[in-house]
Parts: sequence; structure tokens; C-alpha cells
Amino acid sequence: MPLVLVLAVGGCDRGTPLTLVRAGAAGVPALSPFFDEHRDLGHDQAIRASVGRGSLQQGDTPGLYGGTRETSVCDVKRLKAFLTDPANHRKAQAWAAALGITTDRIPGYLDRLTPVLLRHDTLVRNHDYKKGKAVPFDSLLQAGIAVLVDEHGLPAVKCSCGNPLRPFAGDTNRIAVKFENGNREWRGYERSSVVAVRPAPRRLERLALVDVADPARGIARPVGTTGGHDKPFDAGRPRAVPDLTGATFAEASRLLTWQGLAVGYAGKNRPADDAKVTVSDPPAGTRLRFGQYVTLSTADGTSSGPGTSGGPTAPPPTSPSPRSSPPSRTSKTPPPSASPSSPSSAPPSSAPPLSAPPSSAPPSSSAPATSSAPPPPPGTPVTTGAPPPTPDPVSTTAPPPSSAPVTTGAPPPSSAIT
Repeated sequence: MPLVLVLAVGGCDRGTPLTLVRAGAAGVPALSPFFDEHRDLGHDQAIRASVGRGSLQQGDTPGLYGGTRETSVCDVKRLKAFLTDPANHRKAQAWAAALGITTDRIPGYLDRLTPVLLRHDTLVRNHDYKKGKAVPFDSLLQAGIAVLVDEHGLPAVKCSCGNPLRPFAGDTNRIAVKFENGNREWRGYERSSVVAVRPAPRRLERLALVDVADPARGIARPVGTTGGHDKPFDAGRPRAVPDLTGATFAEASRLLTWQGLAVGYAGKNRPADDAKVTVSDPPAGTRLRFGQYVTLSTADGTSSGPGTSGGPTAPPPTSPSPRSSPPSRTSKTPPPSASPSSPSSAPPSSAPPLSAPPSSAPPSSSAPATSSAPPPPPGTPVTTGAPPPTPDPVSTTAPPPSSAPVTTGAPPPSSAIT
């Protein structure tokens, strides 16, 4: 109680207590793991955390996660065998309950997860295994920790110990990180760069990773695979910042993601989706590498919409998020080359795009674009509204609306992520 009292009065806002968060350093064993960490279930990497621009990032943010050329970051088969072993049924029940599923759905759930490495110090809702139950606690995982992420880009399992993860539900701006039990404050830790992950607006087909050993090399990893089907792409090629002035924050975010650039925002709180962008930093036309941040300022930059100042809300782990129709607004028209329906705009197979084509393209019959459409039946491939893709596309997120602003000095979106 004394600790909570001190935290409650220690912040700037005396009416809102700080959330106590336990640090988890790369390579440091968990105190109460689900899985014996000496059996090499997962392998963390020693990397320096990337500097973020905004504490809430969507699971489809370009470059949010990293990868390596090795395929042994996380042994999903071993975790599946462990959780389906009748001798471990009690642990399996606790593990499944933490993720909101039943034990019979564990194998299928694991098959849809993808191993990655955190590139940011990341807030999560972690779980210890104590007395037959999954005991939740808020945790800050160091960059370099191997995790499994779900189809919406949300961390779901900490690989080294098998502990289930859920999204951090507190206010990312009101935390107190506790370093203890071997988890000393790591080199490069910056409180301002800590992030929490929100779900991508729709199920992902592939994750666009940055090779942690070679940042100029991108890795396109199909969701539900462990590295054996990776395709490289050029993450070092410069991409021009588009002209985003006058777009809503939601529209600008989609267009930046489409271009392979990460979305940052000025101030502590994520702007409301309908807030109008007034300026970007760096400005339109600036050339950036894949995954670099563009910070957006909005007309009501200090305000926030639902869920903007708190933690993300996760979708059900086995259900896709409903699709939403992009907002309409009068704006400039994208150049004709932005439409992937034109053969000349198709990217070379060695340099796949990162997302589905603009919403002006006809929707796929297997992925209706309306929010009222039912999800596809189990086993049906999930698409993002694109026509038949070019070889090995990296489809990660919702496309920009057809009313997206004209890019200034930028290549057409269909060839931007190469």
C-alpha cells in the first residue's frame, strides 16, 4: 500500500495513479514460467531499441518487428507438443484461459502465430504460472526479446518461457517501471520510446520485418510461418514522405503504412482518427528508409478519441476484426499509376509491396470490404481486398482510401515498398 500511495502522488496528474510495470530484460529467465526456459524454446537477441514516435503503435506498423535469417527464434512445434501433452493439461488450461480460448483450440491458434523480435521496448500484459493459474501482470519487454504475434500483429506469447501475452490496457503515459530480479535497467532504455501495440485494423497476410543484423534488408514473413518461407526486400531504398496536409489522421496513417513508413504523432496522446493533419515532420518529399517515422501534428493535436490515451483493445484471438469502410472526403486524386490494376504499376517480384492496393481496386470475394460482412470460413485464405497479387506480395494492412492526398515527390504507392 505505501508503494501505491507514493506512485499515486508522484506524477503530474495527482488524480491518476501510475501503473506499476515489471521490467523483463532480454535473456533473463521469468520467475514463474509456463515452460522450462533451459529447453531452448526461444532465443532472444541483443539489439538496441529503436526510437519510437508515439506510445501507441498498430500491429501493422512497418518495421515494428524484426527478424533474422535464422529460423530458430521460437520453436512453435515444441510449444505445441508441450501444451497438448496430457501431462501438462493443467498448464494448458491456464494458458488457454489467459488468451480467451479453449484447450482444444490451442494447436490451431499456435499455427496462426508468427515468431518475431521486438524492436521497441514494448508494454504487454504478461502472465506468470502460479498454483495452477495464469496470474496477469503488466510488463515491459526489452527490445530483442523473441515473441509470437497473432494475425493482428499483437504479441501473444513470450517465446523463451511460453508465457501468454495480451495487450497492455493501462495509460502508456502513466507507468512506473520496476527493475528487479536480475532485470537491471538496460543500456539504451528511454522512457519516451516505450510503446504498446494496438491491433491492426484487419488480419494480416504477411509481416514486414527488419533484419536486426542488417537494417537495409527487409524480411517478408507470411503469417503462421517460422522463417522457412521468408522473402527478402530492399528496406534501405529511400521512400518519399507524401503530402499529408488536410488528410485525417486515419487517412494519413494508412497512406504512410502503404508507403512503408511508420506513423508518429506529436504529444502524449494519439490524435483522434478524424483530426486533420496540419504538418508532418519531416516534411513532404523527404526521403526516408523503410520503417522510419513520420511525426504528424493535427489541428486538435492535444485531444484524443476513444482509446487514444489508454491501452489498445484486442480483438478475439480467433476472430478477424470487422472491416470498416474508409471515410470519404473531398481531396486530391492519386496519380493513375497508384492503381495496381494497371500492369505498368506492378512491382518486380524481387521487391514485393507491403500492403494491399488502394481501395479503388475491386474487393476480393474472400475478403468483403464491408464491416457487416461475415468472416471467411475456417481455412479460407484472408486477403485485404486485392485482386490476384503479384509474386510474393507483402500484404500487411488496410490500403489507403481512394481519396488519399497526392504524394509530393513520392513514387506511386504500388512501387513504394520495394
